[in-house]
Amino acid sequence: MREAARQRIHFYDKRIEETVEILRTKLHISELDKILWEEVKVHFIRLLLEHRQPELAESFYNSVFCKLFHRRYFKNNHIFVRSSVSTEFIQADRPVYRSYYPASRGFKNTIFDILNDLDFRLEYENLSHDVRQILKHLGQVLPRDKRSESLNFQIDVLSSLFFRNKAAYLIGRVINDYQVTPFIVPILNNEKGGLYVDALILNPSDLDAIFGFSRAYFMVKTQVPSATVDFLMGILPGKSKADLYSAIGFHKQGKTEFYRDFLHHLSHSTDSFVEAPGTRGMVMMVFTLPSYQYVFKLIKDSFEPPKKLSRSTVIEKYHLVKQHDRVGRLADTLEYSEVALPLDRFESKLLENLQNTCSHSIIIEDDVVVLKHVYIEHRMIPLNLYLQNFDEEKDTLYFARGYGDAIKEMAAANIFPGDMLL
Repeated sequence: MREAARQRIHFYDKRIEETVEILRTKLHISELDKILWEEVKVHFIRLLLEHRQPELAESFYNSVFCKLFHRRYFKNNHIFVRSSVSTEFIQADRPVYRSYYPASRGFKNTIFDILNDLDFRLEYENLSHDVRQILKHLGQVLPRDKRSESLNFQIDVLSSLFFRNKAAYLIGRVINDYQVTPFIVPILNNEKGGLYVDALILNPSDLDAIFGFSRAYFMVKTQVPSATVDFLMGILPGKSKADLYSAIGFHKQGKTEFYRDFLHHLSHSTDSFVEAPGTRGMVMMVFTLPSYQYVFKLIKDSFEPPKKLSRSTVIEKYHLVKQHDRVGRLADTLEYSEVALPLDRFESKLLENLQNTCSHSIIIEDDVVVLKHVYIEHRMIPLNLYLQNFDEEKDTLYFARGYGDAIKEMAAANIFPGDMLL
């Protein structure tokens, strides 16, 4: 599973490189013919009208175009800065989710039906026991006297299972009138030829963590990714489209969705980019837009002692983290090249620091700062800042357990950050 996940990450880039090579060698494309490429885009849009994954096709088109031509042409008349096709109501060969109605089958039989309908070759170790446990825990949020009050009482589950590491995840929601209860059911192999339900996850923070940016991507078979993402957004309101596309393995589409959201935010905000709070790193220069929950990380021109790394080594380490199981402890990154940001949105002190420490990674042209190579991550509270507001009486046990678990889990996954400063 881990090797398949690693290969999937590289698969997209390989197809881009192949396509670009064909266009350059067989069609001799090197300079942009504006009229030709505007016509190419129009013809491409026509091909998307009946496509079940039009948003992914647009992202692929963008990737190829941006590899071929200079960034001054990265505008909506040449690429898909904005999407051209709606992804609403695209139908798959089989429904994206299945609905079950406990009022007609009974609650217990419905749970049996849901688990039996899953596409497994192995049998359950003790299905009756699993169903009893699910009913017991689901009953805590759906008491028996509340289960048949509403005409729309139903359970919806995604038709596709989500796979990661050794678990298969069944994802769904219980709808009862205006109450929607999301749930996730991890299913494991007992290594003896049988399956068992490991848990019924109902806590919103636990659901959110399973789709967190510090987790490895899921493996999901979905004919219409946009419909899967729409379902997930309905049960994970704290997640963006970018988060969810990335979580189900379409991390390039996650980048597209993030960039569109970021451009929208830039046009509706006025605050300035500033250096991110915390101790300045020895390898990376980090800045942020206070109104936006992300940080931008540039590789420095030279690294402070005792770091003995090259720029290529740093890039390799980021790729390693993306391919690896991050066990909920290391953040995923969005990697971009040739990103133009408005010059007047940079605080003067930050701009000076960037010019002094990251001159190989930025260019200032006219009214923009071009980030030649940048990593973008969710903004988190640095450990040293967290400890400044640390309440020893209340937080010591919580912190000690969390810090110890982090070390143990990363060691078990054979991955570790460059430092864990205290």
